[in-house]
Amino acid sequence: MHSTVSDGTDTPEELLEQVRNAGIELFALTDHDTAEGCVRIRKVLHADDPLLLSGIEFSCRDEEGKYHILGYGFDPDSPSVRQIVTSGHRYRMEKVIARLDFLRTTFGFVFPEHEIQRLLSLCNPGKPHIGNLMVQYGYASSKDEAINRYINQIRFHDEYVRPDEAVSGILGGGGIPVLAHPAFGSGDELIIGDELEQRIRRLIGYGLRGLEVFYSGYTPKLRAEALKIAEKHNLLVTAGSDYHGKNKLVTLGDTALDQAQTIPDGMLRFLEEAGDKCAAAK
Repeated sequence: MHSTVSDGTDTPEELLEQVRNAGIELFALTDHDTAEGCVRIRKVLHADDPLLLSGIEFSCRDEEGKYHILGYGFDPDSPSVRQIVTSGHRYRMEKVIARLDFLRTTFGFVFPEHEIQRLLSLCNPGKPHIGNLMVQYGYASSKDEAINRYINQIRFHDEYVRPDEAVSGILGGGGIPVLAHPAFGSGDELIIGDELEQRIRRLIGYGLRGLEVFYSGYTPKLRAEALKIAEKHNLLVTAGSDYHGKNKLVTLGDTALDQAQTIPDGMLRFLEEAGDKCAAAK
């Protein structure tokens, strides 16, 4: 799930309260390219609160495509994680500035200087923030229209953290690197079959340890394929809702895990390791 530290609409503290009310026992905040929200939550955790597993989601790309690499249970202060966070933040800020310039020169979309400065002052601004600003000033009727019709017209090929760098950084910080929603690539791209397995094999070569099999946006068929690949390669299995507050029509805790007839062995192994990491963090 994501907070206002990246592209969610709930603060980390509000998310903690929602997790408490939902009866969730183990959770991770996986903001894009930053672990600041996890640090904030840890400062206000009570002894009887749900277990918090440190989390992050790196937006990655290489010559083969786009990936979202999740990191779980790492040390946020480790040099290897900090290095990737710094790179990801730099790329993100450069792309925000480039997008604003593209919208101005291509479509004549301009914003007051105070709005631009507010946007640039955010921890990790991205396309949803620009899209909401476009709606506010009447350049688009919805955030989705702003992104799909205008913002996505500018493409970036090199301004990304590479997946091997993200996996290496997470491992260096003592964490568990996991491929988020494996079948989803760039935009509406759907990756299945041999192409999906080849992609996962390549990431395993970098040190990938798990797949997000249970995901709010997955169909039963996509879930079954991801689980089959995870079991074939002895990977850990995770579940995530990808909750963004009002920025997505996803309910907190909606991972589709309740549709599983049995808990996969890969998830039991992940939970055991995650529990150990949460205990160590306390």
